[in-house]
Amino acid sequence: MNNKFVTAALVFAATAFGANAQQAPGSTVMPQDKTQSSPRLNPVQARAKRLSDQMARDLRLNGYQTTKLRAINEDKVAKMAAIEQKYASNPKLVDEQCQGVCRERDQELRNVLSSAQYSSYYDSRATFYKFDRDYATKNAGAMMVKSVQNPLPASSKGSILSQGRNTQAASTSDK
Repeated sequence: MNNKFVTAALVFAATAFGANAQQAPGSTVMPQDKTQSSPRLNPVQARAKRLSDQMARDLRLNGYQTTKLRAINEDKVAKMAAIEQKYASNPKLVDEQCQGVCRERDQELRNVLSSAQYSSYYDSRATFYKFDRDYATKNAGAMMVKSVQNPLPASSKGSILSQGRNTQAASTSDK
């Protein structure tokens, strides 16, 4: 009798504690769906992230500086990518235009980095520029193939495109 009581108590306790460990049905925390891919970066964002990561490591930036650097690099890399695309047939012009964008980055980084970090950055600018250009050149073909095979939405803000109203039909029905 005593043995049955202990066994029943253990089974009850295991069941009660096991149910407690499971997620409550009304809970707001949703388990991550491992079958869904994580949001992907577009090629310009991936390029800026790679450059920012390298610069943050080399310059030993803190979290605040790294956040500011990422924003600056995303803007500047987007400008450089547009220049590279627009003047693809003229590499000399691409280099000249991109150097101007790099000078803009220099001015913005002066306000983010300490004197020692900026001095280190200034001495390594050519290395960072080459690091970025090598990545852009190497991945340009691969990014083109990926963008054709798996295109991103038209807007990075998650907008959905749909068929618009036929303005010609609307104007004739208004008459």
